[in-house]
Amino acid sequence: MTSPFPGMDPFIESPRFWSGFHSGLAYVIMSHLNQSIQPIYYANTTMSVTYDVVEISTGRHDDPQIVYPDVAVWERGLARVDIAPTIATITPAPVESTIAYEVPVRLYSVEIRVVETDELVTAIEILSPVNKRRGHTAYSDYLRKRRDLVRAGVNLLEIDLLRAGTRPPLMKPVPRAPYYVTLSRRTRRPRVEVWPMQLADHLPVLPVPLLEPDPDVPLDMGTLVQTIYDSGPYAAAINYHDPLPPPLTDEESQFVQQCLQQAGLVKE
Repeated sequence: MTSPFPGMDPFIESPRFWSGFHSGLAYVIMSHLNQSIQPIYYANTTMSVTYDVVEISTGRHDDPQIVYPDVAVWERGLARVDIAPTIATITPAPVESTIAYEVPVRLYSVEIRVVETDELVTAIEILSPVNKRRGHTAYSDYLRKRRDLVRAGVNLLEIDLLRAGTRPPLMKPVPRAPYYVTLSRRTRRPRVEVWPMQLADHLPVLPVPLLEPDPDVPLDMGTLVQTIYDSGPYAAAINYHDPLPPPLTDEESQFVQQCLQQAGLVKE
C-alpha cells in the first residue's frame, strides 16, 4: 500500500517510527545523489550520537518493557585474597526512586565532497526531535554546527519534516507551515531559499548545489519519501486511529481524515 498522504505522512513523526525513517531518508538521499554526481563528487552519510532521557514504563511484576543486555563482568586475574566469612544481615532499602534513563540517539546527515580534494561542498541536514528541543544538548550542538558550516562556506540544505519543536531561526518571517526545507547557498548568503510545505502539498523537487559552474542536482523528495514508505513497515505497523501530537488545526484534521477515508483506513 502506498502512503495515504500526497506529501509527508504525519504519523511517521511518532517516536516509534521516526528513527528508522530518519536513517532511511539519509541513505536514499545519498544513494540517489551518487548516481548523478560521481565521479567528480561523492555523497556519504555521517552519523553522530547524542543521548535522550526516556521514560521506562513497567509491566507485570514491575519488569521494564525495554530490557538491554546485561553488562558482562570480566575477571582480570587479580590476586586472590581469602576473607574470613562473616555473618551479617543486609539492611533492605526503605524506599525506591529513579534516575534519568538515557538511550543513544543516532543523528544522520549527508555530505557531498569533491573526490580529488575531499572538500566539503554541501551538507544535507535532516532534523530530528532532539535538534528542535530547546534545552537539549543536541539543540545547541546543531545550531553550532549550522553556524560552523555557514562560516566555512558550505552549502546547507536543511530538511525539517517534523511539526513539533523549535525550528532553526531565520531572520525574516516565512509563511506558516508544518514542514520546511531551507537552502543556504554559499554564493547567496545571507539570503536563503525556503520551501514551506502544507500537509496537502506534494513534497518538492529540491536543488542540491555543487561548486560553480556545475549545475544543481535535482532531489525528488516526494519519490524518495514514497520509496521509504513502500519498503518500510509503515503501511502494516501504523495505527491510523492514533492521535497525532502536536494537535492539528481544524483544517489539517479535516484533510487527514479525508486522506484516510479515501485510502479505506477509517470509516466515513
